[in-house]
Amino acid sequence: MNLEGKLLGSRYEIIEKIGNGGMATVYKAKDLVLKRCVAVKILREEYTTDNEFIKRFNTEAESAASLTHPNIVSVYDVGKEGNLYYIVMELIKGKTLKEIINEDGKMGWKWSVRIAKQIAQALEVAHRNNIIHRDIKPHNIIITEEGVAKVTDFGIAKAVSNSTITAFGTTIGSVHYFSPEHARGGYTDAKSDLYSLGIVLYEMVTGRVPFDADTPVSVALKHMQEKPIPPIELNPAIPQSLNDLIMKAMEKDPNMRYSTATEMIQDLDKIIKNPETGVTRNTVSDMTQRIKTEETKSTETKKNKKFQKFKKFLEEHKAVKIMLIVLICLIVFFASIGITLFALNLGNPKDVTLIDFVGLTVDEAKVKAAEAKLQINILEEKYDVEVEEGKIISQDPKYQPDFTVKEGTTINVIVSKGQEIIKVTKLIGKTKDEVRKEVKELGLELEIEEEYNDEVEAGIVIEQEIPEGEEVLAGSKIKVKVSLGIEQIEVPDLTGLSEDEAKAKIAEAKLKWTRTDRIKDSSKGTGVVEQSISPKSMVDKNSEITITINEFQEIKHGVININIAKLTGYTARYEKVQNGFDDEGNPKYEEVLVTPNKVHLTVTVDGEQVESKDVSQDLENVSVGFDSTGTVTIKVIIDGSTKATKTMNLDIETTINIP
Repeated sequence: MNLEGKLLGSRYEIIEKIGNGGMATVYKAKDLVLKRCVAVKILREEYTTDNEFIKRFNTEAESAASLTHPNIVSVYDVGKEGNLYYIVMELIKGKTLKEIINEDGKMGWKWSVRIAKQIAQALEVAHRNNIIHRDIKPHNIIITEEGVAKVTDFGIAKAVSNSTITAFGTTIGSVHYFSPEHARGGYTDAKSDLYSLGIVLYEMVTGRVPFDADTPVSVALKHMQEKPIPPIELNPAIPQSLNDLIMKAMEKDPNMRYSTATEMIQDLDKIIKNPETGVTRNTVSDMTQRIKTEETKSTETKKNKKFQKFKKFLEEHKAVKIMLIVLICLIVFFASIGITLFALNLGNPKDVTLIDFVGLTVDEAKVKAAEAKLQINILEEKYDVEVEEGKIISQDPKYQPDFTVKEGTTINVIVSKGQEIIKVTKLIGKTKDEVRKEVKELGLELEIEEEYNDEVEAGIVIEQEIPEGEEVLAGSKIKVKVSLGIEQIEVPDLTGLSEDEAKAKIAEAKLKWTRTDRIKDSSKGTGVVEQSISPKSMVDKNSEITITINEFQEIKHGVININIAKLTGYTARYEKVQNGFDDEGNPKYEEVLVTPNKVHLTVTVDGEQVESKDVSQDLENVSVGFDSTGTVTIKVIIDGSTKATKTMNLDIETTINIP
């Protein structure tokens, strides 16, 4: 079904599909009211035909929507459009934890512990609100681009499990992460979520799940019957304390696991601060708990016998029974009024002005919070180059002047661990992806500069700004140079160029000319007619290239216009000649042009005679034609004496005037 462009609830415009899940298809959508992008989960058809399921689904989804925490994907809305049931959620930019594990394999143990702590904090809030997730797995945990873990699908698993899940049948989640009690179809509670979190942490530090088999049934049986291989045997780099924590979270007996997410968070904090610490053990206390449970059962049996006797007494004394019923009704009536009034007062806590806790120590913040009837929750402790140890780096909600919150609001804070000193490792010779992962685990920032290198293959670090072994503050930036390999060059088009022009263009393109072949072919043009590498091809810098020059030249007709008079220095000459007598008998004279002399003209082109004839000395334009190619040398000889020498390029001009 293509839903792109569909409008849900007259508010959410579907933009594109971004994922598929076991129970829903996820779309990116635009909230037309709040002008923001959201994620919309459309339930698969098989989950929308059971009315009882839909009722439970809406109830659980609305419960999940009540959860507000930085590590929980917020649920904004639940709705129905025709036969489509949908949930509107916060749109997160990032990858699922499963995608990260698949890409990187096992993760660094410090990073894994921090992610596990954030997941546990999300579970802590949910469990306090009586919401059990029941489907904790890496697929349901999104890691944002800032490295924050966000848990999704709270409460949805319960609705589906009540309707569709069997002990070994089809499930919305993977059986690889089920607790033993979940796998056998028994009662699940907060400890079941903590078991699943133990599996997730196991997979993060080892790169694999503890139990695997060909069928879901076989996997479920392993959860119930087999002990996992301790993660420290698969990854000796993790501390013993973390190994013990994971094994405790994965105990078959729920009483041997962590009682609450809070207890697990406390041990995770201890490991972060001191990996050599030990985790809380359940030994005598667990045995005591079991004894108390047995005692409770015995007491309940005795109470049950007493109740049966009392019930028999009431049946035998009807008047007493009626009076007792009236009394109970009155008590219930007045009690309900009291509870209602109390709930109304409790449900409307007062507004208090939000305090700016940033820069305060935790103790100072707790004192101020108590005065304002607020709660302080340490969300995370991390190193900071600017804020001194023990002081608050940031808070959520962020401080704003005159901003109010309700009494009892929990303020999540991040506390500085001061400046961490990091020893820089050797990065030269490693791949870009390896360096990214290593620098991230070190707690440093990475800046990559890429450049071409003729000796080192692409993607390998060739230089690091901070040398190996040098100590720097956590969060410092380390700059590395990464090889792009040999520079790729686009081969130029040399067609029609002269040999010298072609060589110059080859050198300019960072290529090497190696040879020039020559041909004479009247069917081809002049200059370069062939090159060993095709134009626009991409090749390594300094690749060798040969060219072929066509030396054939087309025969062309040229014309030489010669001014004989100028070349010989001729000027017209007149003489007086008697022409009779005048009336008085005196002789008459007139000027008569003297006939020019004849001279012998010889014209040569490249030493070959093309004209030889006698011409009148007074001629100003004698045209001589010839056929030749390229550039020629022309000589004009008069009476055996060379009067002019000129060159003529027939490819450019076909007529020349001399002088």
